[in-house]
Amino acid sequence: MRTYRELFRTPEFLPFFTTVSVQVAAQTAAGLALGTLVYAVTGSPLLSALAMFGPSLAQVAGALTLLSAADRLPPRATLTGLAVLFTLGTGVQAVPGLPLWAAFAVLLGLGVASSLGGGVRYGLLNEILPQRGFLLGRSALNMAVGTMQILGFAVGGVLVTALSARGTLLVGAALYVVAAALSRFGLTARPPRASGRASVRETWRTNALLWSSAPRRSVYLALWVPNGLVVGCESLYIAYAPAHAGLLFACGALGMLTGDALVGRFVPGRWRARLGAPLRLLLAAPYLVFALDPGLPVAVVAVVLASVGFSASLLLQERLMALTPEELSGHALGLSSSGMLAMQGVGAAVAGSVAQLTSPGTGMAAVAALSLAVTVALAPGLRAGRGQEAEGRLQGEGSPRTTETKETTTS
Repeated sequence: MRTYRELFRTPEFLPFFTTVSVQVAAQTAAGLALGTLVYAVTGSPLLSALAMFGPSLAQVAGALTLLSAADRLPPRATLTGLAVLFTLGTGVQAVPGLPLWAAFAVLLGLGVASSLGGGVRYGLLNEILPQRGFLLGRSALNMAVGTMQILGFAVGGVLVTALSARGTLLVGAALYVVAAALSRFGLTARPPRASGRASVRETWRTNALLWSSAPRRSVYLALWVPNGLVVGCESLYIAYAPAHAGLLFACGALGMLTGDALVGRFVPGRWRARLGAPLRLLLAAPYLVFALDPGLPVAVVAVVLASVGFSASLLLQERLMALTPEELSGHALGLSSSGMLAMQGVGAAVAGSVAQLTSPGTGMAAVAALSLAVTVALAPGLRAGRGQEAEGRLQGEGSPRTTETKETTTS
């Protein structure tokens, strides 16, 4: 599978793609509305930021408790049920007079549930697409997420002005209803990928199993830490250029979409092993220029170039699937997603702390340097030789991927 046309001709991919896009639009618009509502009530920038990004940190709790269910529940029913849950939760947050603590309790509960949704969703993608189509499918989904976030923030801002924050929350709830209908009537009923009973103990056991493999451990760390630190650089756009932060965010989205399209569609398998390391370095290196407090044109170029480096995550996710037994794919991808989101919150906190003591430009450069150091430190574990050595260890864990796929995804 080499083209997006082939991808969208694959049975079920179009309704799956549409469902994910609608959910991202709903989450973005509702998050903006809730952040605006909380700020209007409290006047606190911190609480407003937590209202928008708190669910990312809450996914850690879900990753430690719920992820064993990602492969042990029927995908269609689970995704439909989660969309209904988000409909109810978003609707509750729109209730006038809802206490602040209750709004945050609902928010954190939805954040925990999101970790399960990520595992089920991307595990299902692994079933819908053939092995060679996974990277192209993730590329298309990443581009959809970026586009829907841009549109969600833009349209959400208009809706907050036109309808009020509570009205926008109700629009978000309605979008979740649409996502639930798309899941229920657009996806095929499938049995769970794994047998057994889901439990906290099983979640911990499987997490430990996934973490026990040195090649997988290197892939997880490479997905979580460098990316999270670079998102910390992005969190300082407003402080660095208050009048042009929107432009920097848009340029970052443009770079990310460009990188995903190029890697997902045009890079042949034999080149991926060579491009993985340069892309991981590109992710952070351009931000070093911010130590010199560059003007807007240079800053824009640096942001676009760095954001192209996010496409390294596609290669790492494909590598993760090559190192993971089929029946654990949902759990493995859910752990990857939850850890990445949690580290983004950590990266923002680290970058903000450095900037508080120095300056926004210095904070961005310092965190970028730390990201580069982590990338270099992880390089030995990501070399092709170690990935191939993992094949023997995987034999005892389940049904491994084919050797051919592993060879084309090492980086």
